[in-house]
Amino acid sequence: MITIGQRKIGAGQPAYIIAELSANHGRQFDQAVRLVHLAHGAGADAIKLQTYTPDTLTLKSDKPCFRVSGNTLWDGRTLHDLYAEAYTPWEWQPELQAIANRLGMDLFSSPFDPTAVDFLEQMRVPAYKLASFELVDIPLIQYMARTGKPLIVSTGMASLDEIDEAVTAARAAGASQIALLHCNSAYPAPPEEMNLRAIPMLRARYGLPVGLSDHTLGIAAAIAAIALGGCIIEKHFTESRAVPGPDSPFSLEPAEFQRMVEAVRIAEKALGRPELGDRQRESSSRRFRRSLFVVKDVRAGEPFTADNVRSIRPNLGLHPRHLPEVLGQAAACDLEAGTPLEWKHLR
Repeated sequence: MITIGQRKIGAGQPAYIIAELSANHGRQFDQAVRLVHLAHGAGADAIKLQTYTPDTLTLKSDKPCFRVSGNTLWDGRTLHDLYAEAYTPWEWQPELQAIANRLGMDLFSSPFDPTAVDFLEQMRVPAYKLASFELVDIPLIQYMARTGKPLIVSTGMASLDEIDEAVTAARAAGASQIALLHCNSAYPAPPEEMNLRAIPMLRARYGLPVGLSDHTLGIAAAIAAIALGGCIIEKHFTESRAVPGPDSPFSLEPAEFQRMVEAVRIAEKALGRPELGDRQRESSSRRFRRSLFVVKDVRAGEPFTADNVRSIRPNLGLHPRHLPEVLGQAAACDLEAGTPLEWKHLR
């Protein structure tokens, strides 16, 4: 269990749902503010930002190794150019946090270097998110862990050995509240490569709350993650995918995000408890179970047969298990068709 703001997150608690703004503000502060309000209206518990500059992430270079490739949405662009378009200006972030907090939402961020952590500490963010690409940056993990804030670690691309190393480093540096997010770091991620059954595996291996950072199109993976024990859902959020942007094609629009939240809450209710038996709403249905009825008129002394006694609905006569005991017995009295059979009817 971890606690972010006023929310406990873990088994038995409602899933914590994060709207990732990423680059979908289009470098317009008013649009970023609008997205915060729209995410609140769609049911998000938290807003997540990314805190970096192009120069803290990469070099401004045209060398081939600094160009995106590999059949991504951003092939051919330089890393520096992509991040210059995508980053959220730091001066916006305290004001966005104030707006989110007034709306009752948490706001925190993914820092990408120690200067970003220092900046976010001044904002007093309630938690940190480690982006999946930074999971191998052990010094950055340690720097975040030393703040004592809850740390949400995205595991995209990581092997178990790499996750082991990251979690061990975070714990050794003082992180006492850690959660993991299963993730496929393709953009968008194909459903057939999500391997959501890793969620209960990660929970069992590390004894930590586990959720999903979801880059698939649509909401099905998020709902399935809840069924597998996920307790955090992170999803990219945009006002409209029709507006171009680095992350827009795999982001949810407000109505979709709201449908996801509603479906998550229904799934949580449906999971219930690992038990069987009477449920309150089933009580009125029990009378429509089957039982033994006389289905043809029977005279006193006449034997009961498969022709005049059957197991039918409703549940007013003897239990169907007694049919073998009844067949061949004699009727104790005249019985009309439609009579629920009772022991007193047998001679």
